[in-house]
Amino acid sequence: MAHGAVAQKLERFLHLKDAPPTLVTRSLRSAELAVTETRDDHPVTRLSESLAAEDAYLVSVKLRDFVDCECWERGRCVIKNDIRAGATYLYDLKRDPRYVIDKPFHSLFFHLPRSALDDMARQSGAGPIGELAYQPGIGHDDPTIRHLGASLLAALRRPDEANQLFVDHMMLALTAHVVTTYGGLRRAEPVRGGLAPWQVKRACERLESDLHGKLSLEQIAAEFDLSVSHFSRAFRVSTGLPPHQWLLRHRVDTAKQLMTVRDLSLAEIAVSAGFANQSHFTRVFSSLVGISPGTWRRERAATALDARDNGAAAPPAAGIR
Repeated sequence: MAHGAVAQKLERFLHLKDAPPTLVTRSLRSAELAVTETRDDHPVTRLSESLAAEDAYLVSVKLRDFVDCECWERGRCVIKNDIRAGATYLYDLKRDPRYVIDKPFHSLFFHLPRSALDDMARQSGAGPIGELAYQPGIGHDDPTIRHLGASLLAALRRPDEANQLFVDHMMLALTAHVVTTYGGLRRAEPVRGGLAPWQVKRACERLESDLHGKLSLEQIAAEFDLSVSHFSRAFRVSTGLPPHQWLLRHRVDTAKQLMTVRDLSLAEIAVSAGFANQSHFTRVFSSLVGISPGTWRRERAATALDARDNGAAAPPAAGIR
């Protein structure tokens, strides 16, 4: 995950003072996908710059109202309309989309090259898709993109806590949604079978070997000669969880084992179990287990003490995998 060319393009496009926070993934082999948060609370009134023409789309979730927005395509104003927070807007970069920046704005932009959309269609057994269905300046009430955007917004603001598997998974889901909702592709039939037992074992071993989540879905899927989307769906069928969620639970299991070693601090355990820091560890652990790591450790120590006083063996550490 890194800042890329998309961040620089949007910086120029919107006259931003700095490159905006961006997450990049290659969850589809054919193209680089990116999500960027853009914001300016005190813009200088002017027309946005032109973006270099390319066969790609920007899908944007607006996080702030923008009243009476003047939208341009191909060098002329095509509509003046109110932009509403929470709505989704599409932009075809072949049409030179621009707008007059005369009010504060706050948006998420997903950069989706056509090659990525066509790759997703091929993985579903279809041919290349046509143009995406949209009207300039007209928003869509799209709960799926709104939800994906909210999840990725948290990752953009805490990039050290966002493992690559999570970003890959979210961007893959967004691409699949765009090609079915706006590209007219019929939804693929769900995968009936999962991975073979040896594939599950190998995939889990690969995930366990990289607790910090630097491996991408593409790297793991390639080991089985599967597309990313096929591998992700089959892994979920076999384990009940998508890869990034499986990894989070394995991190928690590892942390539980480490917490039985009393001379390790929670901060040391957090890093050893693959979390970015103790705060990240506490949030994930509390969400999955229902109590904080410190409370879990104290309760387990008390249980062990009671068992010893009663002459019984202490219970084994609980797992949640």
